[in-house]
Amino acid sequence: MNSREELKAHVVTCMIERKMTVKEGSERLGLSERQVKRLKKRGKENGVTSMLHRNCGRQPKHTLKPETKQRILEIKERPEYSKVNFTHFMELLEREEGIKISYFALRKLLLENGYVSPKKKRKRKVKHPRRARKEHIGEMLQIDASLHQWFKDNETYYTIHGSKDDATGKITGLYMCENECMEGYMQIMRQTIKSYGIPRSLYADGLSIFFSTKEPTLEEQLAGKGANKTQFGTMMESLGVHMIHARSSQAKGRIEREWGTLQGRIETEFAIRGITTPDEANAFFPELIKLLNANFAVPPANPKSMFMPKPKAINLDHLFAFKLSRIVDNSGCFTLDNTMFQCNIKGIMPKSTVNILISKKLGVRLLHDGKLVTPTPILSKSRIEIRNSSVKAVFDEFVFRHCLKNERVA
Repeated sequence: MNSREELKAHVVTCMIERKMTVKEGSERLGLSERQVKRLKKRGKENGVTSMLHRNCGRQPKHTLKPETKQRILEIKERPEYSKVNFTHFMELLEREEGIKISYFALRKLLLENGYVSPKKKRKRKVKHPRRARKEHIGEMLQIDASLHQWFKDNETYYTIHGSKDDATGKITGLYMCENECMEGYMQIMRQTIKSYGIPRSLYADGLSIFFSTKEPTLEEQLAGKGANKTQFGTMMESLGVHMIHARSSQAKGRIEREWGTLQGRIETEFAIRGITTPDEANAFFPELIKLLNANFAVPPANPKSMFMPKPKAINLDHLFAFKLSRIVDNSGCFTLDNTMFQCNIKGIMPKSTVNILISKKLGVRLLHDGKLVTPTPILSKSRIEIRNSSVKAVFDEFVFRHCLKNERVA
């Protein structure tokens, strides 16, 4: 019986014992005199407790059972849930444990037991209005990378590359590797094209992967040549994708804020599934992207999609590779970074040009008449003969130097 019910019982008792009039009882309880007369009559016939509310003293049906509360607290004690915020924990309880609970009920339970959400909401200082979203999905993607300790109990830093649609907030690609590198950005573009299509434009920072730092000479400008293209910029140009230079982190704030969400969630998701390596993380990302898009994506202002289907003539393995060209000498060899290679192409003529593709998937390959040929390294930089056991190391070095090196350090 709460204080209101106790007051009602006391007033009715006083009216029955003629210590208080009906008018006084009405004023004290804030009820009409007619209703007070009913309460007085019911109290005389069946006792004072009979005129109390029928639910008085009863447990509400939607109240959590004590055993459910105890189970939630036991789950929260597990190491993998130590850094999870309240909203994410609510989603995990329903998805992983089959416990459905409202956010406010969960928050109250956790706060009463001394748990605090690791990421508190702060008042946002609005210095300028946010840029409006693009109207169509695929009209512009924001791309970026984040270096972070993504694995629990592992102090190693890895980089996740990501792409996000500006109109809907959908994540279209995620890829983890050791450094922020061209391979990571090629991988998220490959995922985007396979899942959605070719976007109209990309919004990226001034990293040398996207925009050349070398200005065209006066002669080149007079000849009508524009800014120099990077390898990645050339790939996008061949797809008809326009590269837009973001002059600050705030300019591409939607994907910058996405990293805060991912850093708060991914470590817990990895810990639940026992994921401890980048390869395992990359295998899990398609599932994670579906979960994140289901929770955070919004419908576009215009339902028309700006994603363009990939032309059948484009081979993504050939497209997303670092490209070089070299001239073959009289012995059918060419030199790449002071390392001599044998072409292994039958009938190739001296002074011919060979196109070299380098990527993590292909290694070092030659593209000749639409077919891929593996060259053979024969002499190292120091003019030492390369044995069979050293061939893989030579290829790995070229792949790292052109595709996997840390572009921020470079």
